[in-house]
Amino acid sequence: MKITHLLMLFWLSGYMPLLNAHAVVTDYSLKIKPIKAEQTGSVSLDFNSKIELGLSQIFLVSKGDQLSPLTISKGSKQGQLLVAVPALPSGDYALKIKVFAADGHLTEDVIHFTVAP
Repeated sequence: MKITHLLMLFWLSGYMPLLNAHAVVTDYSLKIKPIKAEQTGSVSLDFNSKIELGLSQIFLVSKGDQLSPLTISKGSKQGQLLVAVPALPSGDYALKIKVFAADGHLTEDVIHFTVAP
């Protein structure tokens, strides 16, 4: 086996588990069901792995980068979280996501969205 093949095998064996170890958002309901102004709602987030609910947090980011913790619960399928969103005035917002995958890896992400009448 050539040295380049050995180096490639070493690289793949050392780094491939890291690529698969983090919880990644694969889909979310805001794509098809936006939040309407002045109405409570919920957002479903689908991840590529099981999430440790008790160690995870999701925050609403509003104007001025103000963070407000949101209530989260397990969804109907593995790797799905439901996020309760309070009634909001029209404007631009974001969900700041900090979740722990079942294997213990922390993942952070931000999803931007607009609330319209």
